[in-house]
Amino acid sequence: MNPKKSNITYPETGIGDVIFFMWQEIKKHKVSLFLVIFGVVSASVLDIIVPIYYKYFFDILTSKENKEVLAPLLFYNIFIILILNGATWVCWRIAAFSNISFEAKTMAGLRQQAYNKLSYHSYSFFVNNFTGALVQRVGRYARAFERIFDHLIWDFLTTAVRVVGIAIVLWTIKPVLSIAIIVWTILYLTINFFYSAWRLKYNIEMAKTDSYTTATLADAITNQNNIEVFGRHKEESERFKKVTEDQAKITLSNWNINQGLDSIQAILIILIEFFIFYFSIYYWQQNIVTVGIFVLLQLYIIGLGDRLWGFSRIIRNVYESYADAKEMAEIMKLPYEIKNTASAKPFNVSFGEIVFENINFSFNNTRQVLNKINLKINSGEKVAIIGPSGAGKTTIVRLLLRFYDLTSGKIFIDGQDIRSVTLESLRENISFVPQDPLLFHRTIKENIKYGKPSAKDAEIFEASRQAHCDEFIENFPNKYETYVGERGVKLSGGERQRIAVARAILKNSPILVLDEATSSLDSHSESLIQSAMDVLMKNKTVIVIAHRLSTIRKMDRIIVIKNGSVFEEGKHEDLIKKNNSLYGKLWKLQAGGFAKN
Repeated sequence: MNPKKSNITYPETGIGDVIFFMWQEIKKHKVSLFLVIFGVVSASVLDIIVPIYYKYFFDILTSKENKEVLAPLLFYNIFIILILNGATWVCWRIAAFSNISFEAKTMAGLRQQAYNKLSYHSYSFFVNNFTGALVQRVGRYARAFERIFDHLIWDFLTTAVRVVGIAIVLWTIKPVLSIAIIVWTILYLTINFFYSAWRLKYNIEMAKTDSYTTATLADAITNQNNIEVFGRHKEESERFKKVTEDQAKITLSNWNINQGLDSIQAILIILIEFFIFYFSIYYWQQNIVTVGIFVLLQLYIIGLGDRLWGFSRIIRNVYESYADAKEMAEIMKLPYEIKNTASAKPFNVSFGEIVFENINFSFNNTRQVLNKINLKINSGEKVAIIGPSGAGKTTIVRLLLRFYDLTSGKIFIDGQDIRSVTLESLRENISFVPQDPLLFHRTIKENIKYGKPSAKDAEIFEASRQAHCDEFIENFPNKYETYVGERGVKLSGGERQRIAVARAILKNSPILVLDEATSSLDSHSESLIQSAMDVLMKNKTVIVIAHRLSTIRKMDRIIVIKNGSVFEEGKHEDLIKKNNSLYGKLWKLQAGGFAKN
């Protein structure tokens, strides 16, 4: 979902927040981190020392002394170079292998951290975000750390060590050369820094448009069946084309800006190489600079130029990675809309009495859905809530489960305000069968067992039998080990709903909520499952949301909601006899289509 079009207002998030969240995982692997830094710094220092011996080598080589005297010195130098290169190789290997362990473990921890933060956000948060965009944010967050760390350690740290080391070495030869390198490096890095900081807003905008493109694509793929049914291929293609063209414009601008910085850097490197050698010629005339020093300067300047040229890439990629990580950090910093209070206690259900006390609820404090509802559901009572579409029936259930919090009023279960108990314990004591149950892309057995993770196979099979799931499961070659597909797409709507009922039977919570739980069942399946429902509802407090009134005739009480308020309530027989009864009107409209009980 385009962040600009989201109903969610994210908190201000800066680089400090990103560092804070990442550090929570980084600090768990301090030994590996130390070995990486030690290896990189040691290898970088040795890389500065090696050219000094090349200087000695060429100074000896150009000496006018006897070759027989000079040869042993040359051999000595190349053996020293061999040893130093070998030590450098060992240091790089220590850094590389430690880095593999450090990054792999930290990235896994960051993905887990992001998932843990993400999964506790509210129902409305997920309603206001595309699934594909959220998945991408988690992946980008971990990969952003990888890129940032790689650049900081393998590029920035090595560059810093090289600049300091070269400055020290050149100071011992001629301080003015060292000062020239330091001044030039500061100028180079300053231009890079401010140019890259100015460019940050374009990097962030590019990351946002990329997320929106991915979310739009995911939305279209998810609704491919709708596109087919309505024949909207052309319209959706045009819609996606506009999104990709907008992304292309922002990407093009960003890349052109990058080329501007590259052009500035190239000029700076050409100039420093010219001036260093220009002044070195004067010192050579004074016998201060030798051929070996020219070789040393050439190695240093070429190496430094390569490193500093990479600095622009470091800044660019770090900012781009920061922009990626910032999107996830915004979510992690966003306060949970629905959360436990500081004094929340475990929920203790003894009877299952539910009281709605003067409850009001509005979306975004603008669109009122429920208005001053006062309702008491006795322990063990079976209550049906009906009413026209949009009356607020399902909202009542979501408030009971604390998917939303009340605008005002209170909900009590056995005298306990549901806001004073932990969310986990509240939902553990309520079995919920939604109108359109979604399943994990796991086996049928795993999906049923989700209602009670500790359940034995015998319990799972019995719950399945009571929900009449075994009738269709036996037709699958892999029986209970059959994978149901993403969101359960391999099963029919009725089969998914029966698995959801089996899951509720297995969970066996004292409070049961059925939201159109038989809406996807044909008449035969519905008649089969009614007996299971009778078993499921026994000794429980039950709330049934229904449009098909045939499913609620046996309820202890029927509550009719209209315009967000309780319009009427009573038993089926009483309501159909009542004058001007809304329930009676609905009953007459549906009476012709009922299956006889």
